[in-house]
Amino acid sequence: MPFVLFLLAVCAAAQPLPPLRPPAVPLIAHDPYFSIWSTADRLHTATKHWTGTDHPLAGIARIDGVALRFLGQWIRSGPTMKQTSLTLTPTRTAYEFEDRGVRLRVTFFTPALPHDLDVLSRPATYVLFDATATDGREHEVSLYFDAGAALALNTPEQRVSVSRVRFGQLEALRAGSMEQAVLQKAGDNLRIDWGYLYLTVPPGPGVRTSLAHSTLRNEFTATGAWPENDETEPPGQTSRQQMVLAARFDLGKVSSTPVSRYAIVAYDDQFSIQHFHRNLRPYWRRNGDTAAQMLQSAVREMPSLLDRARKFDDELTADLTRAGGGKYAQIAILAYRQAIAAHKLVADLDGTPLFFSKENFSNGCIATVDVTYPSAPLFLLTNPALLKGMTTPILDYAGMKRWRWPYAPHDLGTYPLANGQVYGGGERTEERQMPVEESGNMLILMAAIAKAEGNAEYARRYWPLLTKWADYLREKGMDPENQLSTDDFAGHLARNTNLSIKAIVALGAFGQLAKTLGQAQQAAEYTKLAQEFARKWMTMADDGDHYSLAFGSKGTWSQKYNLVWDRILRLGLFPPEVAKKEMNYYLKMQKKYGLPLDNRESYTKLDWILWTATLTGSRDDFETLTAPVFAFLNESESRVPMTDWYWTQEGTMRGFQARSVVGGVYLPLLYDATVWRKWAGRVK
Repeated sequence: MPFVLFLLAVCAAAQPLPPLRPPAVPLIAHDPYFSIWSTADRLHTATKHWTGTDHPLAGIARIDGVALRFLGQWIRSGPTMKQTSLTLTPTRTAYEFEDRGVRLRVTFFTPALPHDLDVLSRPATYVLFDATATDGREHEVSLYFDAGAALALNTPEQRVSVSRVRFGQLEALRAGSMEQAVLQKAGDNLRIDWGYLYLTVPPGPGVRTSLAHSTLRNEFTATGAWPENDETEPPGQTSRQQMVLAARFDLGKVSSTPVSRYAIVAYDDQFSIQHFHRNLRPYWRRNGDTAAQMLQSAVREMPSLLDRARKFDDELTADLTRAGGGKYAQIAILAYRQAIAAHKLVADLDGTPLFFSKENFSNGCIATVDVTYPSAPLFLLTNPALLKGMTTPILDYAGMKRWRWPYAPHDLGTYPLANGQVYGGGERTEERQMPVEESGNMLILMAAIAKAEGNAEYARRYWPLLTKWADYLREKGMDPENQLSTDDFAGHLARNTNLSIKAIVALGAFGQLAKTLGQAQQAAEYTKLAQEFARKWMTMADDGDHYSLAFGSKGTWSQKYNLVWDRILRLGLFPPEVAKKEMNYYLKMQKKYGLPLDNRESYTKLDWILWTATLTGSRDDFETLTAPVFAFLNESESRVPMTDWYWTQEGTMRGFQARSVVGGVYLPLLYDATVWRKWAGRVK
């Protein structure tokens, strides 16, 4: 990094970010099944899976014999440790508590380093505990932490087994369903019920672990007692799902010198995704690694991973702040782990990384193209291999004889079963397909991947298929028929001007790819076509001081977020005046919590606002449009992992939560070629 840029980064990182009260806070966020959140201002409330089902974690501090709860809620009342702060970084969530002369810092650390796929795919989160005396005295401190066996179940009535396992010098507690119905269910509102939950604590002084019933929490609170033996069966008629994997840390006399311990919560699903009826392993298992090896690596590498993550967090936060200001940086930090955890990274049979998304609380589809499209900026920025891991399964599927249509598919099935499209007419009919939408998405993403990698060899592998999609857009894209777009909740719309922009930009992107590949004739033909369509669009969509929602529909308007790729890819199809004209109109239409999607409803899409905010390249315009989004996240009563579809006047969610599309908020960083090259070039 040049010295001047280094100084700028240091200064940006040093600036305190504006405080944000997240609607939900990521604690453990790895994939659509291993995803635990706090949905309240204080950590001493119930922790939940992103679907809203309780996924219990518990934490208690005993200070000089007085027990104070700091994590989870299994009783309605009782003394709690005073929470003094919450700090979020891309890879860490840190809470601070202070009571009875002791400060306790609890950090949930997930080393989500996108340029290191081995680490990124490792399903292990560290829970770090740091205790310090604040009053100049010494205090006797013991800590309790547990993870409920319910984390390994879809529903409470399922049976669970618990056990203690030894891996060399390392011991772990394990829980899993009795049935182990591997990849037997598909759908949206589901939790995992196969594989095994692990709690691992490195051996050390004052460290003890126990398999126990959840009543251990109350016993530790009341007396500090600890069982001599494990319980593997619940007492009496008590439900098995109330079993816990528990750890105790007796820190001894704590003074002004910090005392630190940690636990690892991990989940080995063994098989993650079914891809055309082949069960695929998680990426970290591709070379035959076992849960034992994974946990041993996690313990061995903890210090170096924490150091790497701190540097990653600082640099990314500095770049975000420099690109869009403190409020924007906070939005992007909150989106980071959510966007990654809405995917599962697996290995194909030859070891190729495949990165499957899940449509969380929209319809449960897997590998949805118009979910990949908005989420793509985060992965284009940090590791294009992850975006290729999303597009490759779609490209390979579209090349099969079973996909009969001349346009791109919508999805590959219902998570976690990627066995063929299920949305709309699926493979049977053209009913409720998204032809222009998905074909445009794929061509734009292919050009963006080529720009990130500095070559178009990936596109060359699929050139006949891409040509077919470009031919479809040539015929149908300029003035789309009555089709669905990615905003399908708004219904069909004929002559959609924003969808037309997508087709035009996609044709220009195809021309750019052709030029990169030395296909001079195709390059000239499609570039000229895109230029002609863009000029035609400006006339057809004109509505005085703005451009209309649909051709021929005067007095209407919509966000033209698809324009962003014209500048990012440097296609030069639409003059800057188009974006300026639209932006001036948007500033008049903005509501308390954001710019509506279009004139039909007052709801909006968070990801599209962040794209629209970049259209003019003006920092003032960007901050004006993003500030209400920050206010929505900070004030909304919808306490769920960041929703991307909400009402702009009421500030409440309309639908969707915990989706990958929030990765789209990283798009502003793609405008800076230096920043983009810096991050994309770090792949390990």
